[in-house]
Amino acid sequence: MRRNITLSADKRLIEQARERARQRNTTLNEEFRRWLEGYAGQSRATAEYEALMNELDYVRAGRAFTRHELNER
Repeated sequence: MRRNITLSADKRLIEQARERARQRNTTLNEEFRRWLEGYAGQSRATAEYEALMNELDYVRAGRAFTRHELNER
């Protein structure tokens, strides 16, 4: 179920955003929905990351690595 919201912003900023959306063959509404999904999901992603780090807390490298070793490819 979708709900409408009202936002306010500078008129020029809105026009620039609409033009950018047009260049991407989309709409400002669609771009905002994508942004909102990502914004809302950040806290979930953070919680999932922290849970993973807690699960992997037992992992130890065995020693400290030098800067050179860390940057080797």
